[in-house]
Amino acid sequence: MESPPENDCCSVCHDDFNVPCQANCSHWFCGQCILNVWHHGSPLQPCKCPICRRFITLLIPTDAARHERRDPDSIRVLENIAQYNRRYGGGPSSLIQRLWDLPFFIRRLFRELMDPQRTLPLVFRARMIFAMVLSAIYVLSPVDILPEGVLGLVGLLDDLIILLVVFLHLAAIYRSLLLYRHGGT
Repeated sequence: MESPPENDCCSVCHDDFNVPCQANCSHWFCGQCILNVWHHGSPLQPCKCPICRRFITLLIPTDAARHERRDPDSIRVLENIAQYNRRYGGGPSSLIQRLWDLPFFIRRLFRELMDPQRTLPLVFRARMIFAMVLSAIYVLSPVDILPEGVLGLVGLLDDLIILLVVFLHLAAIYRSLLLYRHGGT
C-alpha cells in the first residue's frame, strides 16, 4: 500500500497518522510513535512491532510524508527514520527474519515491477533478471542434484530450495533498493 488504509489510526497513539511509515511487517505507524517505541526498548536491537511482535528492520515513510518538508518536526522524524534504517536495515539478522519479511518485500517488488510510473535502476533489474533466469534454467533442466525420477517427491526438494533462495535473493535486492531510495530522506 502506498498510504495507510482509510479510516485507520496509529496503533500506538490511537490518533490520525502523522508522518506515516510502513514497517517491514506491513503495519502502519506514525513515524514519531514507532521511534518512541524503539527508544523505550533496547538501543542495541530494532524495536518489535506493537501489533505482531516481529522485529522492525525497515521503516518506509509515504511519498507524501517525504515531500512535505516544511515542518521542522517532520524533517526531524524523517531524519531519525533514515538513521534507524541505516542502523537496522542492512539486512535481517537471521534466516527466520528473512522468511518473515519475504511476503512483504515480494509483494512490494511485484507491485513496483507492474507500475508503469516507476522504473527500477538498471543494476537492480539486471540482478533480478539474472537470478530468475538462472533459477528457471535449473528448475526446468533435466539435471538435478536430487533427481525426481529416482527419489520421487523428495527430488522436488532441491527445486523448492532453489526457488526459495531466489525469492530470498529478490527480497534482499528489493530491500537494498528501498534503502537506497529512502536512505536520503
